[in-house]
Amino acid sequence: MRSVGVEEELLLVDAETGAPRAVSAAVLAAADRQAWQQPGTDGRPEHEFEKELHKEQLEFATKPITEMGELQDEIVRIRGEAARHAASAGAVVAAVATSPLPVQPSLSVGPRYRWLGEQFGLTAQEQLTCGCHVHVSVASDEEGVAVLDRIRPWLAVLTAMSANSPFWQGEDSAYAGYRSRVWNRWPSAGPVGIFGSADRYHEQVREMVDTGVLRDEGMIYFDARLSATYPTVEVRVADVCLEPTTPVLLAALIRGLVETASRAWQDGRPPARVSTSLLRLAAWRAARSGLDGPLLHPETMRETSAEHAVEALYQHVREALKDHDDDERVREGIAHLHEHGNGARIQRRLLAEGTDLGSVVTHCAKMTTKP
Repeated sequence: MRSVGVEEELLLVDAETGAPRAVSAAVLAAADRQAWQQPGTDGRPEHEFEKELHKEQLEFATKPITEMGELQDEIVRIRGEAARHAASAGAVVAAVATSPLPVQPSLSVGPRYRWLGEQFGLTAQEQLTCGCHVHVSVASDEEGVAVLDRIRPWLAVLTAMSANSPFWQGEDSAYAGYRSRVWNRWPSAGPVGIFGSADRYHEQVREMVDTGVLRDEGMIYFDARLSATYPTVEVRVADVCLEPTTPVLLAALIRGLVETASRAWQDGRPPARVSTSLLRLAAWRAARSGLDGPLLHPETMRETSAEHAVEALYQHVREALKDHDDDERVREGIAHLHEHGNGARIQRRLLAEGTDLGSVVTHCAKMTTKP
């Protein structure tokens, strides 16, 4: 069975006001102190946390896992650890993909972040966005690229399901997932064309890095890519999700997409020839609507309801879900999303109930670590 790993970026905020706080160094120091009590095999501290582009963020990654119940337990556990380390720095963690409150983010320390700030200016300065990346194991780069070529039309539905960034700099953005609109300011971000082979994929990556616009392969920000570190396909289109059950739902669907695509490749079925231009429109539509408006149907690229688009994704991967014993979990997760809403709907509902934006953030912080 294919293993799955999840990376999440969390916002560090003031527990009372909800305002972002640039305390990632202190939070990581707290994680280091705890890890020194149980060091790894090399005698150095080991934990799941890393710094991100801005000091107001904290990133973590789960280990590779094959069973979705175990993955959910791991996400809940690590989010709880993040909250404890943040508390030592006078902050809390909130799984929101953008800050609802106005903020002037602070770039993290280090030559890489300094280079990004100098190279990309305001684009780098404004990238206080928190995503969710899902890794699924593949047997080879050739299989991985075959998967990338075949999952392209389905990724926008995942953006809609995960949408959790309706507010930007104190304003309602009119989008459900505004994070992706900010993220796509990077020159290497967004949908890409069909590669056809692993050789062509790696050639394109080399050509992009060789321009000098990008610092290295780590800046290949495709919606889905081969991991430069692990033998995985990495899907990068989702907002960080408010409730810890939602990234598990996404992980199950993405594993289903990878398995379905691999089977199609092995059977000799070609990828759908959907243009990158149409995929960009589908991604925009998903970010704008979330689950509260029309989406583009992944197979026809014509407007349909969010319910129909999600159902199409489910039916597309259903055989793989059943083979992984994920079918019931996914059906229940989809029903929960439609009934209760994704993070964007929850954030807007809180504001409509008379809560101010700061209280929206602190309420979301409590939901972040709720089992």
